Amino acid sequence: MRTTPMAPQCGVEISGVRLATCNDAEMQAIKQAIYERGVAVFRDQEFTPEQHIDFAHRWGGIDINNYFPLQDEYPEIAIVRKAADQQTNIGGAWHTDHSYDQIPAMGSILVARLLPPEGGDTLFAHMGAAYDNLPDELKAEIEGLEAFHTADHVYKADGLYAQTDMGRDLRGQDMKTGAVHPVVIRHPVTGRKLLYVNSAFTIHFVGQTREESLPLLRRLFDAAVGEDNQCRVEWRPGTVAIWDNRTTWHNALNDYQGHAREMHRITLSGEALAA
Repeated sequence: MRTTPMAPQCGVEISGVRLATCNDAEMQAIKQAIYERGVAVFRDQEFTPEQHIDFAHRWGGIDINNYFPLQDEYPEIAIVRKAADQQTNIGGAWHTDHSYDQIPAMGSILVARLLPPEGGDTLFAHMGAAYDNLPDELKAEIEGLEAFHTADHVYKADGLYAQTDMGRDLRGQDMKTGAVHPVVIRHPVTGRKLLYVNSAFTIHFVGQTREESLPLLRRLFDAAVGEDNQCRVEWRPGTVAIWDNRTTWHNALNDYQGHAREMHRITLSGEALAA
């Protein structure tokens, strides 16, 4: 098994391993690489839905997605798709999945099933690098802060997606979400400090209004996506990407109008976050 960094701070490409049949030592090395680098990419994988699910269970629990379409035979697998006639894609802005849950999902295993001729890459940004690069005075300013996260403005019946041509495909419009998390968390495995806010779901700091929170939030959002923190996943047939939601943000680029794209995602259960 060989690992090649994708960028100085974020991402690793792992070759010489078959995910569907990897042994325990390989599995442990894969997990550690993802916890540290945020996202790992595997090429030329053969992954049936059953193998996708079995592999996910080796991480622990599976969170069933509340919003995306699910595979009829395999409800553990969420379908992330955009039809050729749709303009809007899912995840087409910087975010980290499930920060609006009391116990956010650990990460995801995403399998490429149908790709456009070109485009549709995914950007990732490393929140450990983002935190490390903050000025000392800004680190001091956010020490001990907590923030409120919700997805209601995105997925509810009159939310952002409902106003686009993606709204017809989504579920869960009647759900209510909301969670409070530290602005700076420690990774439960590596112990590294991570910036834990995101521009899609973080609304305000606890004890402040949205308006009062925005100046500082915008500084953090801008710092999070500095070019030095990023890597880019180029999708090809047979590609699987696994990422850690605590360690990364991601952004699915919507640059393939007129073409369909379909990915199959399993969301991995997480644990409570701590400062």
